[in-house]
Amino acid sequence: MKAVARRRRKARGLTLIEVLLVLAILLIMASLVVTAYVPIQRRAYMNAALTQIKAFKGPLQTYHLDINDYPTTAQGLDALRSPPPDLPDPSKWQGPYLDSEVPLDPWGRPYQYEYPGKHDLDAPDIWSVGPDGVDGTDDDVVSWTVR
Repeated sequence: MKAVARRRRKARGLTLIEVLLVLAILLIMASLVVTAYVPIQRRAYMNAALTQIKAFKGPLQTYHLDINDYPTTAQGLDALRSPPPDLPDPSKWQGPYLDSEVPLDPWGRPYQYEYPGKHDLDAPDIWSVGPDGVDGTDDDVVSWTVR
């Protein structure tokens, strides 16, 4: 009878080695999930930035129809929300052309804007400096066709 009671007490709990083994397995699984998640998140952010850049084109075209020109580099995308103070004829401004404030890129930085553009002389250049935050690198998300 005493031997049976001892076996039951032993069988009730997990040993320290068993707990450490389970923790090691969970740690390995978690690291696999994280390493798979990072590239997916990066790609999602890049796609979100490109989608937002494309979404600026409609309001910019409407602005162009009203003003007969795109906002200058100095006026930037903020000209889609409020009339720039240096407009030759402020009565032409029929905005706001965006429903909300000009959004930041997925990495929390402002979109870059230049008109006249260096890559497309007839339209503004709009870009995000991408995840590294450095302008002119391979991870920039741009409105023009990269060759």
